[in-house]
Amino acid sequence: MRNLDRRIHLLLDEPRHRKIAIEAKRRHVSVAEVIRDAIDRMPTNDDVRRSAIDFILTAPPMPVPDDPADLRREIDAEHERRAS
Repeated sequence: MRNLDRRIHLLLDEPRHRKIAIEAKRRHVSVAEVIRDAIDRMPTNDDVRRSAIDFILTAPPMPVPDDPADLRREIDAEHERRAS
């Protein structure tokens, strides 16, 4: 058993509480255990970084401008396009 030495007070609206209570009943565990499990499943910074690295490394090759200024303009244009 883990050393559970921190207590929190958490207020939930009725739909969220019902959702967690239903899941706890389905799993035959406490509501607190469902919440702890959800926290444990949250990705760490290392997980996020590893996922980003894997995405980059598995991306198909693509042409890249030789001039860094051209690359900068291309990146800026893409950022502007996505912001619109």
